[in-house]
Amino acid sequence: MDGVSVDEGNTHFASPSSGLPFPFSLFDLRGRTVLVAGASRGIGATLAEGLSAAGGDVIGCGRTACEQISSQVFDYRVCDLTDGGAFQALCADIASSRKNIDAFVFSAGVTYPSQSALQNMDDFSRTISTNLLAAYSCTLSALQWMSGPASIVFITSVNSALGFPGNPGYAAAKGGLRQLAKALAVDLGDMGIRVNCLAPGYVKTAMTAESYADSTRRRQRIQRTILGRWGEPVDLVGAILFLVSDASLYVTGQDIFVDGGWTAKGL
Repeated sequence: MDGVSVDEGNTHFASPSSGLPFPFSLFDLRGRTVLVAGASRGIGATLAEGLSAAGGDVIGCGRTACEQISSQVFDYRVCDLTDGGAFQALCADIASSRKNIDAFVFSAGVTYPSQSALQNMDDFSRTISTNLLAAYSCTLSALQWMSGPASIVFITSVNSALGFPGNPGYAAAKGGLRQLAKALAVDLGDMGIRVNCLAPGYVKTAMTAESYADSTRRRQRIQRTILGRWGEPVDLVGAILFLVSDASLYVTGQDIFVDGGWTAKGL
């Protein structure tokens, strides 16, 4: 391209054989193996379904059976993500037939909000264990079968950048995950592996059902956004396609907030 300097040794574009015209070929995931951890329901299941619709060979996993119809359009495995040995075995099994893992998405998460001023230590520890420690453990396992160009995406939250009441474990875990992504982006850049975060605002899922059912809290959250509504899991699909595909080959260590404008809004 005129006026653009390209290091040809590090360039990887979608294959013209995809049959899709540029720039749509950049989002084509055919021939890519994508592992989505935390795909049993909600955001994770919807992301897995969207990645599959874009042509990806998607394997979803989580500690319980998949609750959504999504399980009919991607391969789903039951696996406790806090059990490092079990997840490592899952990755090895995937690699034995697919040869490699091209993208890893960590969408698993739990929340134990406190009704009092401070969260108890047990709930804090459980949150950190699933939302942060498991993310790193699972990433280490997936990396054994990844080579560049490849993509890792952590699903964080507006809680990764803003303080919210009654749930310090969740904010600490998501904030830690945000910084973990930046550190890994530095460590893995030479391998051609990009690491980014997709940070949702309030999205209607089973995890947020109690807040949504409360008309006062539902209205408060709507008023904090610019677009004047809660998010839906499908609102995140475009961003995950961008981060997993060749469309984001020069993007790493970044946070993409899909929050209806929550983090941008002042008065």
